Amino acid sequence: MTSSGAVFGRYNVAIVRDLADSLGEQALRMSKEEEQSVDMEKARQEHKFYTDTLRYQLGLELKELPAVASLPDCVFVEDTAVVCGDTALVTRPGAPSRRPEVEATKKILKELNFNIVEIKDETATLDGGDVLFTGKEFFVGLSKRTNQQGAQIVADVFKDYAVSTVEVTGTLHLKTYCTMAGPGLIAIGSSPHAQNALKQMQEMSEHSYNKLTLLDDEAANCVYLNIPEKGHVLLHRTAKEFPASAKEFEKLKDYTLIPVTNTELAKVDGGLTCCSILLNKCT
Repeated sequence: MTSSGAVFGRYNVAIVRDLADSLGEQALRMSKEEEQSVDMEKARQEHKFYTDTLRYQLGLELKELPAVASLPDCVFVEDTAVVCGDTALVTRPGAPSRRPEVEATKKILKELNFNIVEIKDETATLDGGDVLFTGKEFFVGLSKRTNQQGAQIVADVFKDYAVSTVEVTGTLHLKTYCTMAGPGLIAIGSSPHAQNALKQMQEMSEHSYNKLTLLDDEAANCVYLNIPEKGHVLLHRTAKEFPASAKEFEKLKDYTLIPVTNTELAKVDGGLTCCSILLNKCT
């Protein structure tokens, strides 16, 4: 989960993590039906393009955590922390096998001088992929991985912002089909599940947002950054993967658009936001 700043989407650091060799065989999947085999070589190539883009094209400082074979899902670092301002809430992932992942993230956040908050309530579960910060408020998805107690902790920690809950159906996390594509601009999928989530958000919010509606739910998981001298930047899924959705992104004329292939991690429910925590380093 990303952090806020004086300018929405303004980041200077990205926490990322390598792919574990065990990912292809042992990573969690929503459905065991018709499992697709992960091409690990291709997955590493795709991940390298993603991290190289953040580092070299966009100028972020990367904090790279090593993979651990016993943590096959560890590349999905987004789920391990929610960062806003100078506060970092270390999560308690809904899948027990993923809880050890948070230690490496916590260590880096301490080194970066964030105020660390840990979840002590053993009944609470919270995945960063269920936490959407709009720049004005938080929406927390109630899903198979995040429960009401976890959402309440987000509200308790980030008291300066309204926090509303959204029932997540048909997918793993809220941000699987709903992310911020820019200031006040929500990228949302077209499925009934995604549209129902959007309706809940609109009914609860005191703010108004523009919508970028995409035919493909997975394509709505995109990464927005505001980079000095580049302005609006959006990492999004490629036209080869989702041609109709890519055409919608192309309508964002004042954006630098960076297509990013994510065919392999998508097989284990991974999206573009999953693979980084974007933040502003505290001084």
